[in-house]
Amino acid sequence: MSTKPPTLPGVGRRRRTAAEEALDANALELFARIAQAGSFAQAARDLGLTRAAISRRIAAIESAVGLALFARSTRSLGLTEAGRRLHARARAVRDAAESARLALRHTRDQLDGTIRISATASFGRHVLAPLLARFQALHPAVRYELFFTDRRVDLLREGLDVAFRVTSKPPEAWVAQPVLRFSVHAYAQAGQAALSGPQQLAALPMLLLGQREDPFASQWQHADGQREDVPLQASAWGSDLDGLIALAKHGAGVVLAPDFCVAAMLALADAPGAVGDAGLMSGVGDAALGPPLVNLLPGWRMLAGIDTVQALTLPVPAGSETARALVRFVRESLGAGQAPA
Repeated sequence: MSTKPPTLPGVGRRRRTAAEEALDANALELFARIAQAGSFAQAARDLGLTRAAISRRIAAIESAVGLALFARSTRSLGLTEAGRRLHARARAVRDAAESARLALRHTRDQLDGTIRISATASFGRHVLAPLLARFQALHPAVRYELFFTDRRVDLLREGLDVAFRVTSKPPEAWVAQPVLRFSVHAYAQAGQAALSGPQQLAALPMLLLGQREDPFASQWQHADGQREDVPLQASAWGSDLDGLIALAKHGAGVVLAPDFCVAAMLALADAPGAVGDAGLMSGVGDAALGPPLVNLLPGWRMLAGIDTVQALTLPVPAGSETARALVRFVRESLGAGQAPA
């Protein structure tokens, strides 16, 4: 009598080869989206993945099929002949998948849940807060837990869904998307005359962010490319930029600040209802404006080394879909990627 166990449904079926797994529908859709994006970096932002993850997936596909699909150079990403042949079929898979998602999207409920959000204090108060109010009006079931702080946070350890951080080197393990380009200028109480050049700042009381007991070596650049180095001595300093801006509004000195912090106050100085030089949409700014400010050095900006606010989220599938929707909303509202003034 045979002791061979009965064959169960699904047991003993042939396993897919590496080439078959590499060219499944998910992989074909990914390939089509990367080709559409034109770069691994842009595809990573579009798909909510890290650039390293995109590179690994494409390397696996190319290894399995034994053909190079992308022609890479330092400046561009194109398709090889084999890549172009595959792209025609992969595009059909992508379009079918997108149609299915759109059909589901029309029937699903509004976004909901609680988003834990971290942002630098000034960006959070002056730019993000009014956008959060608008986003919540569109999605009333969404709730926020907010951490407006200049302290560097760890998304994983502190259980955050999204962090808006001023950085030029975002962590590789997080998906980083630029949401706002900015520039740093010298601002003072309205009514003060514009300066002829940055060197004149050395004789003025300066209100500087950080520990500034020693002279601060600042570097400035004009719109025509001219640069000047100016040592600045602080008359007041600290970690609260909004406090320093308040001092400047009341005539205590000159504050160096990102343009998005003072956009609404500059608008008051120029004309009621106008938009400040940060280029932000109408309605973004400080509600309690107080006295207006003016830019003392039109045409000049301080080279701070960092000029972009980035939105950091966890990669798919760990990250929150509601958080990713919020980031898309913020980017679209701010016209992400605008160049500094």
